[in-house]
Amino acid sequence: MKRSRRFISYLCMALLPMGTSIAATDAVPADMVLIPAGNFVMGSNATDTQGKAQEFGSMKPWYLDEHPRRLIRLPAFLIDRYEVVNQDYRDFLVAKNYWVPQSLAANGYLIRRDLLEIADVERLRRLAAETYQLDLDTREMDKPALIDAIERYKAQFDRLPVTGVPRKHAEDYCAWKGKRLPTEAEWEKAARGEQGLEYPWGNEWDERRLNVNSGQGWEHGVAPVGSYPEGQSPYGVFDMAGNVMEWVAGEYRPYPGSDYESDAFNQHDGVARGGGWGGLGHYVISHFYRGAYRFNLSPKAAFVDLGFRCAKATP
Repeated sequence: MKRSRRFISYLCMALLPMGTSIAATDAVPADMVLIPAGNFVMGSNATDTQGKAQEFGSMKPWYLDEHPRRLIRLPAFLIDRYEVVNQDYRDFLVAKNYWVPQSLAANGYLIRRDLLEIADVERLRRLAAETYQLDLDTREMDKPALIDAIERYKAQFDRLPVTGVPRKHAEDYCAWKGKRLPTEAEWEKAARGEQGLEYPWGNEWDERRLNVNSGQGWEHGVAPVGSYPEGQSPYGVFDMAGNVMEWVAGEYRPYPGSDYESDAFNQHDGVARGGGWGGLGHYVISHFYRGAYRFNLSPKAAFVDLGFRCAKATP
């Protein structure tokens, strides 16, 4: 994957004229959920008796890398209530002068208001038309009006999950926040509860409870976090099915006790969970949104429906 430019260089190239310089409790933060210590059911013993994987052209057999279904005990941990959003990831980019994902480099979201105020009117009009593609006649708009229009446009991205972030970048963000990526087991417990539900809300598929099927009319495909309260997990964690797939820690490996063999286990792939908004064509295959499903991806993968959330041990 080609790396995007660093944040400061991005700003200078995008906007600045030549020569211009540029509350929660300690135990459970408000943006996190406590997953209590205890046992939970992980994995699946299901089999594809009807040959659905072949019917839908799946790249790997269904269910087999989820075997065996087993009872696991985890200590208590904290996990983000929502997927990491653009607004928070922007703070990280600024603080660390970090690589800008293409998803944010292309839409002008990272250009702050104080930097917009440095630009002259003609530069702002070009930005409004070419970068932000505002559906406005900017020819008679003055500088304050142009800046306000751009800021309103940018605000719609604040609560969208950040996407197009390779796993190492997700790990670096979590570390900056004093957190880490959740393990597969932690993610699955947070999504499925103690009983190993098929989906975060229960065992029956319900397309109304998650963002799937090419974004279901959301302007940018991805939905603002928390838009599907009826799809939250038993612990109150949102968007663990649909919206964006989420990186977890570790490599793609067989579970203990599994007899399934795959060349993919030797490729040093990473794992993503939860399924994204894109679906598969014009229809949705619910199989890929199950809490037990494992997406194996290159750690360098950066997709428009791939994001992450963070976790950490309890104090």
